[in-house]
Amino acid sequence: MVNVQSRLLDGSSVKPPVKPDLGISAFLNKFHCGDCLDVLLLLPDQSVDLIVTSPPYADQRKNTYGGIHPDQYVEWFLPIAAELKRVLKPTGSFVLNIKERVVNGERHTYVLELILEMRKQGWLWTEEYCWHKRNSYPGKWSNRFRDGWERCLHFNVSKKFAMYQDEVKVPTGDWAKSRLRKLSETDMLRDNSKVGSGFGKNISNWVGRDMAYPDNVLHMATECANKGHSAAYPVELPSWFIKLFTQSGDVVLDPFMGSGTTAVACEKLARSFVGIDVSDEYCELARHRLGSLRQLEILSPLQTNVATNQS
Repeated sequence: MVNVQSRLLDGSSVKPPVKPDLGISAFLNKFHCGDCLDVLLLLPDQSVDLIVTSPPYADQRKNTYGGIHPDQYVEWFLPIAAELKRVLKPTGSFVLNIKERVVNGERHTYVLELILEMRKQGWLWTEEYCWHKRNSYPGKWSNRFRDGWERCLHFNVSKKFAMYQDEVKVPTGDWAKSRLRKLSETDMLRDNSKVGSGFGKNISNWVGRDMAYPDNVLHMATECANKGHSAAYPVELPSWFIKLFTQSGDVVLDPFMGSGTTAVACEKLARSFVGIDVSDEYCELARHRLGSLRQLEILSPLQTNVATNQS
């Protein structure tokens, strides 16, 4: 028995399809209220271009998500990861925003353990991006300072995946004014790395260019506005990955949607979304938020009529 309530922007409820072979279109641009694992079981195989999400961290958001103890976090997440792997296209990417917490005075290893276990599932841990939270407020404990960053882990199911690097270029910066003014002989050819990494660079390629590729540290402020959610990340964060890994019309899945930030990013970038959250309150909040963005008439809160599907 799977209890799922899907909500449209006009406030109406729709009964999600029971059989996954009906196609991904039945799920697009709707907020599906229910346990993410239950909803994921309904999605078709290889139907999603990008998964970008921030699940509840261990022992966090207990009132909404129950709070998963750090020692049980990997066991809890692995079945979800298996379903995400099933619905992701071979060319797709999975970006997991997550952070380990401190337990008994030291960093818990559940994030590292999760990476290793996901690799056993067949995931490729392709990259790790660091989100530097520029406006994090100060803090101090007896043996550490406040975290000013979070992990954004990039997983794939294939080494050949869609990536549109030109879409996230940044201004070349002031370094080019002095660095490119006078080039050496080495600067004029592909200089291989001295540490044997296999990477090389030709400095002269950047002469006259106004834009360059970024590094893997994302300098973005946290979400300061009240979105009605305890841990809303900024729209800029999913937007960056959506631009990097998808094109217009592609499907983006957020299985822990919260207040709908990923859906807002998709709306602004002309992507389709599938949003899932277990909280009825957050599903309603996300619907109102996206409805306001589209400047649609916002109806009164939806009555509690949960559609029951049999799987």
